[in-house]
Amino acid sequence: MFELQDVTKRFDSTAALTGLSLTIEPGRTTVLIGPSGCGKSTLLRLMIGLIVPDAGRIRFGDAEFSRRNVLELRRKLGYVIQDGGLFPHLSARDNISLAARPLRLGRDRIERRIRELIELTRFPEDALDRFPGQLSGGQCQRVSLMRALMLDPEVLLLDEPLGSLDPMIRSQLQEELRAIFRALEKTVVLVTHDLSEAGYLGDTLVLLRDGRIVQTGTYQDLLHAPKDPFTSAFVRAQRRDLDPEGEAPC
Repeated sequence: MFELQDVTKRFDSTAALTGLSLTIEPGRTTVLIGPSGCGKSTLLRLMIGLIVPDAGRIRFGDAEFSRRNVLELRRKLGYVIQDGGLFPHLSARDNISLAARPLRLGRDRIERRIRELIELTRFPEDALDRFPGQLSGGQCQRVSLMRALMLDPEVLLLDEPLGSLDPMIRSQLQEELRAIFRALEKTVVLVTHDLSEAGYLGDTLVLLRDGRIVQTGTYQDLLHAPKDPFTSAFVRAQRRDLDPEGEAPC
């Protein structure tokens, strides 16, 4: 679905990514994980064309990202940014339908899609006309997810979608997200710094450090077959989030 070849991205004198190559498999959930500043959010922004690499190539399907086709390709991608990014002056309904308006899809078609999405995400129908400031944190994240899914994208990209929520709401939304991913059977790329969350949601985990990939594999690979001392150290640092058997939470 995505192929990145020798991608490098710098911000002034800081190298965010250095010679990174990665293939994202279709129909699976790939989780980008690592400490703050490792480049995982930069990688996600490159994949949706919000920024361009200084070197290397990024392909989406059969097309290579360029300034000429970035808007066309972006319509095939759903994106959930950190903290949701909802417009506070728009109702939940208007936030959800925001990407559909310029395409002039028609009110009836948009409303049908909203009905499908609130059923999928278990969002209360009577909250559609409330503003973000009148919604709970979990409800705001559901609105952000519905907005990303409005145009039925081929790929869903999520940047720390649950990072600001309290533990109980976060746990509930983890369960719901996993169910949604499985129901939709879409390609998903998700950023998190939480290893237990990555293991719960992801098919493939990509561990980054200082703009480079340290190890790619399953949750169990990182736990039981680390290929680098950093992998072992990263797992140990989060051992309190793992159960005594070292298994993914369920």
